[in-house]
Formats: sequence, structure tokens, C-alpha cells
Amino acid sequence: MRVLAAMSGGVDSAVAAARAVEAGHDVVGVHLALSRMPGTLRTGSRGCCTIEDSRDAWRACDVLGIPYYVWDFSERFKEDVVQDFIDEYAAGRTPNPCMRCNERIKFAALLEKAIALGFDAVCTGHYAKVINDADGNPELHRAADWAKDQSYVLGVLTHEQLKHSMFPLADTPSKAEVRAEAERRGLSVANKPDSHDICFIPDGDTAGWLAEKIEMTAGDIVDESGSKVGEHPGANAFTVGQRRGLKLGRPAADGKPRFVLEIRPKENKVVVGPEALLAIDEIRGIKVSWAGLPIGEVGTGADFDCYAQVRAHGDPVPARARVERVADDGGVERDSLVVTLTEPLRGVAPGQTVVLYQGSRVLGQATIDAARSLQRAELK
Repeated sequence: MRVLAAMSGGVDSAVAAARAVEAGHDVVGVHLALSRMPGTLRTGSRGCCTIEDSRDAWRACDVLGIPYYVWDFSERFKEDVVQDFIDEYAAGRTPNPCMRCNERIKFAALLEKAIALGFDAVCTGHYAKVINDADGNPELHRAADWAKDQSYVLGVLTHEQLKHSMFPLADTPSKAEVRAEAERRGLSVANKPDSHDICFIPDGDTAGWLAEKIEMTAGDIVDESGSKVGEHPGANAFTVGQRRGLKLGRPAADGKPRFVLEIRPKENKVVVGPEALLAIDEIRGIKVSWAGLPIGEVGTGADFDCYAQVRAHGDPVPARARVERVADDGGVERDSLVVTLTEPLRGVAPGQTVVLYQGSRVLGQATIDAARSLQRAELK
């Protein structure tokens, strides 16, 4: 096949490309320029997509003997990922930018361009697996190494996108083996540290970065009964489950720490309470999509057993789910995903993504619109 290898500049994508070459595919490497900040270097950075990453990707392609290109996706990244991140926080939600990047950049913009240029598949260094069922339809599954599994952030991939996705690291038992293989192949990124945190906030100070992008207005911090217990500099700087930085002037009656339970942007209030009230029993999701063909129960609205995961490296919990048709504010009917958790999840926030599994298979995902606790009213 003609394969376009997405080269981040890290060890995973380099080894994935090497395996695609070794398998006999016609491989071309491409690095995505997602920032127009020419001085961006990895020094002091915890993200990816820096100038140094671009150079590392070029060196890997040179060793592999494959063509190398840099594609400028900075404008689309700015609009579809960075601006989306800002807008979601401004609305009091907690977004996942890596999910949006996979959905809108790596497996939408990149894949669209690749297919237009005659490529058969896009190859990445994600730890996940595509398995074809008896009829040849692709399914997304967890990787062999569950500790490194990245199927959660790929839960937004559609049936058509999975048909053109290649994950050569799927069956690799550990990251240590990937690094050892890179060393054997003479790839300079063999011992390069992993990137983490949000790539466009390299110093990790999300609150400080948002303060420069969103107009912050001081307001009240209230407890679950509505009584004022403190003040905040801007509700948008907080997220559900947060404990630090509240600076409450009035301690709780039981003397125990309080956590952010809810953000109310319209009222400019932050609601806090005891840790026990962070436990969520029901999730309602919008923007529903299915990773591959949906299972039969989806079309009938019947309940089905599954496991729900709300964070990239969170533990999945047993649940029952169903799809309902719900009219939006404009009267247009859309799918809504209702997930009833058998075991409560702690600190679920609107804007996060819930991904559903059956065994190792990813069924699909939805953006969390509301979360409900048996101990308190449904979050709006």
C-alpha cells in the first residue's frame, strides 16, 4: 500500500514508520506544523510539535530512506483545536484537546489530504489496534500494552477513517521494546523523553494561559446549599474535581477539604462541596459517534452492557448504555447517549469525553453534556 506516516518527532511514530517500511509498503513521512511560533523549541517544553521535533522526524526519515515533508496545518489547528479549547472553557466545560486533534487534524484533515493524494492509509505511532470482523469491517481495539493504550483518544474515529488507519505498534508488549527497537535501527530518538500535557501550553500552566485568552470576572464560590464560602477571580479557571487554589475563607463544618463540584458560567459561580459528592452515577452525552459500525442495540434504543472510560488513562467501569433521540434548541433531533454507571466515577465534568468499550473493543464516544449524582441534583 501507499502509506503516509505521520511523524511527530518521537520514538513511537519513528518505529511505526520503520515497521511500515519493513512490511513492504511505499511509505512517505510527513510532519505536521501546528504552530507558527518560529522560536518554539523543546527546551523547557513538555509538549510536542516543536522545531526540534520536526528535525527529529526528518532524521528518522533519512535513516529509513523515505521521503519527508512538512505540512502546514497551523491555521486549522488554531481554529479546530486551540480555539475550541478556549471556547469550551469559556462555556464552563472541560475539553480534551488531544481528542479534538485526533478527530479534526490527524484523522480528518490529514487523512482527507492523504486520500486525495492517492495514499491508501495513514500510519501513526498510537498504541491501538484495528481488527477486521468476519465481514471485513474494521473495529478499534485496545493495544496489547494496556499501560500505554491510546484507544481512548482514538474513540472519535469513524468506520471510514478506521478503514484507512494503520497502527503498527498495536501488538507491542511494552514501550521499552519500542525504544530498544529504535536503538537497533539507529534512530536518534530511541531515548527521547515522551511528550505530555497540552502541546500548545508547553509550561503546563493552563489557568495562566486561559487567563490571557478569556475575560475573567470575579464571582462567588458557594457550597452545595448555595451559601457563599469564598470568592474566585474567574469561574473559567476552575474545573470539576479541583481542590487546590480555592482559597476559601470559610472552612467546612466537618473540617474536611472541599472540591469543585460544578461550574456555573451564566451565574459566574463555582460550587464546592465534600469529596463524596464528586461521585457520578449517570452521564448524558452529545455529539455521539461510533468507532466502526455501531452494534445492533444502538439503532433500536435498547440498553446494552459496556464499560465506560472518561479519561485517557482512567480505569473503565461497568455500565449500561442506550441511545435516545433528543431535540436540540433548534428542534433538530440528534442522538443522545445515556450511560448508567454500575460503579460511580469521581469528578466527571461536562466537556470531557466518555468512551464505551465491550471487552477490548471501542464502541464509540460522546461529549459529556451532563452528569448526575444520586446525592445531588443533575449538573446543568
